[in-house]
Amino acid sequence: MARMYARRRGRSGSTRPFSFRLMETVPEWVEMTAEEVERKVVELYERGVTTSEIGTVLRDSYGVPSVVLVTGEKITAILKGKNIAGEIPEDLLNLMRKALRVRKHVEVNKKDVHNKRSLHLTESKIRRLVKYYRREKVLPEEWRYKPEIAEFIMRK
Repeated sequence: MARMYARRRGRSGSTRPFSFRLMETVPEWVEMTAEEVERKVVELYERGVTTSEIGTVLRDSYGVPSVVLVTGEKITAILKGKNIAGEIPEDLLNLMRKALRVRKHVEVNKKDVHNKRSLHLTESKIRRLVKYYRREKVLPEEWRYKPEIAEFIMRK
């Protein structure tokens, strides 16, 4: 698939090794049980670690190749089951943080046309993602992106 704002194509993301994709059961070298993994996910999230960082920490420090493989649920599903998941998804929060940083930069540097374009592209990504999350009922139907609201959310 082609890039949206560039004239080139590329492979997006990374793929797991072929032998890993064939795994249907937990490998014998994984020492943690499903309950221990769930406990560690909750503990890390309460310490302020994001969901994507939780997966990396579990992989690198505890030898858990995939939380889904061990527990049968994704990290966000585990957190929603414990009623501690955030109301706004992590990818949307990261895009909103980026838009705020660029917006502050553009306010100071009025003639920076390249970052003005970057702000437009980032905010259009945010609007597309919000449209998807409203359709999937992750966000309420009346939720809209506004820079003022984003700044308020980031301060919390």
